[in-house]
Amino acid sequence: MTRLAAFTLLRSGSTTLLRDVDRMCDSREVDPRDRGLLRRIIGTEVRRRATIRAVIHAIAPALKNAEMLTHLHVALAQALFLDRIPPHAVISECSEAVRRTLGPSKVRIAREFLRSLYERLENTRSGDPRRDLVGRNLAFREPVFRDPAEHPLLWAEDALSMPAPILKRWIARHGEAKAHALAQLALDEAPLSIRVVRGERSAIAAELEGLGVTSRAGAHDRILLAASSAAESVTSSAAFTEGRITIQGESALRAAEAMNPREGDELLDLCAAPGGKTAVLAASGARVVACDSNATRLERVNSTLQRLGLAANVEVLATESGAALGARTFDGVLVDAPCSNTGVLAQRPEARWRFGPASRADLADVQQRLIDRAAELVRPGGRLVWSTCSIEPEENRRAVDAFLSRHAGWRLDADHESTPDVETTQERGAGPIDGGYFARLLRG
Repeated sequence: MTRLAAFTLLRSGSTTLLRDVDRMCDSREVDPRDRGLLRRIIGTEVRRRATIRAVIHAIAPALKNAEMLTHLHVALAQALFLDRIPPHAVISECSEAVRRTLGPSKVRIAREFLRSLYERLENTRSGDPRRDLVGRNLAFREPVFRDPAEHPLLWAEDALSMPAPILKRWIARHGEAKAHALAQLALDEAPLSIRVVRGERSAIAAELEGLGVTSRAGAHDRILLAASSAAESVTSSAAFTEGRITIQGESALRAAEAMNPREGDELLDLCAAPGGKTAVLAASGARVVACDSNATRLERVNSTLQRLGLAANVEVLATESGAALGARTFDGVLVDAPCSNTGVLAQRPEARWRFGPASRADLADVQQRLIDRAAELVRPGGRLVWSTCSIEPEENRRAVDAFLSRHAGWRLDADHESTPDVETTQERGAGPIDGGYFARLLRG
């Protein structure tokens, strides 16, 4: 029962729910259609969690039972945001899940709540931001969200399901309009970003079109963008299995290219998993060492390199911050650092709920240790590329400036930050779907 599996996952308290979906489905050999539905329910709940919470509070403010609330989160993810699931199916499935987990006596609570929900909905847009569901042609008959005129950040947290601390920072840097656009972009699953490894982009696009996968060109001349729903078709295609295409975002690709890898270079990818950037380095003819502290994730690096035909160019090591490297040094070191992921919240929606002072302090400590360790591994005259999928200044340019203040003999050669293209959801944009940052530092 897909909805019961969603309940179980949400009740686990995991911060990596979409990965947990894959692990659960792999271990149970779940049918692909059920797997897809489970991913949509979990992904929608995570992306729309604050909105769902606000709706429940508006309808049943006294409801506190954590397990019942979880069942209602699953049901509202379907009722409000997933098309083609009729009300009777939502009510029936939720009732059965409640009966099996909480007992028959609790079914009435779930049924009454969902009936009240549907009675309050209209298939229209009202023009009142307190009533309208962002991105949906649905409105409530009465306000459910806080008034943006009085509490703009709290309204945005309710309606855009983006934590106020993130939005406040974005508004300060980008202005309210772009901050809201970035938040809205993260409400839906991002398009699939396909890197053309070998062959002409137009020929690959035509090949995918023959499989029923429509794509459009990204800004980078090796990137195609397709609907997220095409992922299974793309990864089962001949082009993918033969290593002619792979899944990689444009910002991630540009960060790897910032190393300017050349044949004969000795390069180190210090945080290599899942291996996309390692593959870009290795394709140049460079000899690459790929390190990561997570041996399980390194299996994905090996798998990617084998599929792309690059395994012979890469030495893979499971090591914490390159500890096993000893006195070895390199022409270039790439650090794709652990970060807040605020540039990829559409792809990694759980990250928004981890964002806070404690997590940022922990990340800052890890990031400083990584960049300082990377500097020790670069030969004189070599380069260091610092990369994140964050759009927060203290993880990007400020971290680089702090590094330069600690290390004489280094200089900044180039850096670039990109935010996700806020036009992508309307398919008018040509920019990246992933935000991020890279800096290239040169050692004297």
